[in-house]
Amino acid sequence: MQTRNLIAGRWTNIGSGGAIEVADPASGEVIARVPMCGASEALSALNCAFEFQPEWEATPITQRADVLRATAAMVVARKDSLARIITQECGKPLAEAASEVQYSADYFSSAAQEIQSLNEMDVALERPGVRGVVRHRAVGVCAAITPWNFPLAMLARKVAPALAAGCAQLAKPAEETPLSAFALAEILLECGLPPKCLHVLSGDAKVIATTWLMDGRVRKLSFTGSTETGRLLLRQCAQEIVRCSMELGGHAAFIVLQDADIELAVKGALQSKFRNAGQTCICPNRFLVHESIASEFAARVAIAAAQLKIAPGMESGCQIGPLIHDEAVEKVRAHVADALKRGGQLVCGGRTKIIPNRPDRFFEPTVIANCDPSMLCFTQETFGPVIPIMSVTSAKEAIEVANSSPFGLAGYVFGGSDAVTRSVAQQLQCGVIGVNEAAPSNARAPFGGVKFSGYGREGGAWGLMEYVTTQYLALRSLEK
Repeated sequence: MQTRNLIAGRWTNIGSGGAIEVADPASGEVIARVPMCGASEALSALNCAFEFQPEWEATPITQRADVLRATAAMVVARKDSLARIITQECGKPLAEAASEVQYSADYFSSAAQEIQSLNEMDVALERPGVRGVVRHRAVGVCAAITPWNFPLAMLARKVAPALAAGCAQLAKPAEETPLSAFALAEILLECGLPPKCLHVLSGDAKVIATTWLMDGRVRKLSFTGSTETGRLLLRQCAQEIVRCSMELGGHAAFIVLQDADIELAVKGALQSKFRNAGQTCICPNRFLVHESIASEFAARVAIAAAQLKIAPGMESGCQIGPLIHDEAVEKVRAHVADALKRGGQLVCGGRTKIIPNRPDRFFEPTVIANCDPSMLCFTQETFGPVIPIMSVTSAKEAIEVANSSPFGLAGYVFGGSDAVTRSVAQQLQCGVIGVNEAAPSNARAPFGGVKFSGYGREGGAWGLMEYVTTQYLALRSLEK
């Protein structure tokens, strides 16, 4: 398991700020120590990336695509070992970690395919002797700052299109989960990526980001994280007019219409809400269920939730792993307590499960009925395994409540009529919507939000276009 940073073409243990301890959330055990990098290391990486940028951009597209396809294949081949690293550092069940590995590989396959279809285009002109041509070129050196909840996939989602487009890449993984990033960097180098093209630094996020973004040579930032941090980064990016993709906070609504298949809706609720113990950006956070079926839905989802196996992620059959750290547990506790204080009815869960010799981070799947928009769980992203249910009288009310949030990353609609369900979905103010579908993300589809959830898209051709600039040439030939 690699624990060193990749800076300026070499693996190094040097960190001007000392070391970061990486701990297993399920045990509290320190599993690795990695360098705490600061401004000097960040600048060294940037210098090297900027120097190498023209060479990588000039590399033939077919050669870049070959590296990405080989990376996709090797990521899949190492699925077991990569999944174990993910589970060790972020706590999610091993089966979920394995799915994340496949998801990560898909981004490299998609980027390899999309870059080869990004050809020059002729533009029709009405000027004799002049030909209009539109072409695309790399935006320049790119920076990626990634979160801990999908440590491999979020980096793959950013690195793959950047490298495909011909951009040298700087990457700053979350302090909690740098090991997945190092493992991916190892694979990329083994698959033929020039070492000076990719730089992966663990360390002080604020110092590293400031060093990169205020320099002027970084031309693109892709960030996944909180809206508050996104605002700070955007202010820095404004100084040097740095292009940005921002995937920020989520607060998804899960709408269950009157004619919904309740069994399918319950299955969808469990799948979408309890992935990674509720610690995903597109987890539904507000369940808006038609009043005629709200009680039945709450009872059935509670029965199913209570049967989920809570255990360390490495344990066979685990379905709910630990929350990432103690602060996350306290936030979930606070949201549950607030909901109950304001009239919510606890249907199941509501507390942590004590597992001998383990930290108190295993929060039970929780269902709370009789919720309303005044509660913390309806105004803030819980990021934990809590299903708060609000009864609504109509699809119109559900849409109004869903859209009342300043966030707009994802949404879900379950109903019996395809036409009605789609109509409701199309009225939601968010970027990704599951219609009778609990897993809407796909490496070949656009992913991103609106309003306080950010802007820009990742995935497929849409994600690739974030890493290129469009250049127009008006060509008058002087040759006879």
